Amino acid sequence: MNNELMEALNVLEKEKDISKEVLLEAIKNSLVAAYKNHYGKTENVKVEIDPVNGDFLIFAEKTVADTVEDDSTEISLEDAKKIDIDYNVGDIVNIRIKSKEFGRIATQNAKNVILQTIREEEKKVIYDEFYGKEKDVVTGIVQRFYGKNISINLGKADAVLAENEQVKGEVLKPNERVKLYILEVKSSTKGPKIMVSRTHPDLVKRLFEAEVTEVKDGTVEIKSIAREPGSRTKIAVWSNNPDVDAVGACVGVNGTRVNAIVSELRGEKIDIVNWSENPAELIENALSPAKVVYVVADDEEKKAGVVVPDYQLSLAIGKEGQNARLAAKLTGFKIDIKSETQAGELGEFDDEDDSYVEE
Repeated sequence: MNNELMEALNVLEKEKDISKEVLLEAIKNSLVAAYKNHYGKTENVKVEIDPVNGDFLIFAEKTVADTVEDDSTEISLEDAKKIDIDYNVGDIVNIRIKSKEFGRIATQNAKNVILQTIREEEKKVIYDEFYGKEKDVVTGIVQRFYGKNISINLGKADAVLAENEQVKGEVLKPNERVKLYILEVKSSTKGPKIMVSRTHPDLVKRLFEAEVTEVKDGTVEIKSIAREPGSRTKIAVWSNNPDVDAVGACVGVNGTRVNAIVSELRGEKIDIVNWSENPAELIENALSPAKVVYVVADDEEKKAGVVVPDYQLSLAIGKEGQNARLAAKLTGFKIDIKSETQAGELGEFDDEDDSYVEE
């Protein structure tokens, strides 16, 4: 019987990642609970379990007394001397209790204690696992829709993809595999509550870390990200190795690396530009693919004026202002874009002003 018990504990430890020590402690607690149900007290009960072979002993510690007032905690001197003649009044005698003497209700309660411990420990193990993945990307399977939220199966637990974390216009179908960014993991009575996102900018960052070796090992850093989920993302990258082209590393041969990420994001466009400590140069790069004539940047006010060729104005601003808006998010500057003609008519952006950067 003990061999079967230890085999069962080994299986539980392997399958549910619950340590054998915790399971043995649960058995010990269950035996204490059974004793309490049968005898009504637990203050004087002691349980010992051999962690190797599963042998267990239950003892009731009883005090030797001249007159026994409570037979659950006391033993007469006469009975004590039957066990060992050296016992005297006031000594503690360990009386072995046989678990088979416990009643059916006590046994059922003991079983419930073990099951409850296993359930609680399993929840804790799952919580710890996903808490360690907070702010990281996981792969999940779309399960079901409830209201405007989506339940995503992550293997050992389910996550919630709330409406405001879904990409507008993106249609997810049941049983579809999808990459998700873990926003937050909370503990609850029903198990870990996991909130995930498809819109968070760091989803893009983590996908690049997974796809681009140079980003993962720190050779290339993603300095800034600006994203409009489902439509377009701009990222500014920097190489810590002068022999490594940051943009080229992220794009990959024939665009293989960036295309894999674009595919995962269902066609979302990604602009990769070089980061610069020079605000004017960074703003110029951020407005890519538009060409820039002049940039003047006020680092204190976080404002910048930009002049572009007349034929590049609409490209610089982008459809519904998207390119300029993402460039502003990427750089942290409020950007005012004008064509050469507009700047000339207003008498702005003097060519001789040294604070401007000429392309």
